[in-house]
Amino acid sequence: MQELLYLRRGVSQAGGKLPLFDLDGQAVAPAIVRHCLKRGWAEPWFANPLKPDWLVCKLTDEGRRLATSS
Repeated sequence: MQELLYLRRGVSQAGGKLPLFDLDGQAVAPAIVRHCLKRGWAEPWFANPLKPDWLVCKLTDEGRRLATSS
């Protein structure tokens, strides 16, 4: 599940910030981000004024539990 890999990358980041790019340097697929938002595993963190189309997110408590329990 790609969502789980995405969430796990936020566990060690300050504030649970989720990555904008995957390990290959490609933008994380918007569908993955939307799926995590819809499930309550991630939440919007702040708007990026330089790149307003980028959704900067962070882990929710539920997302952190999922990422660390699997």
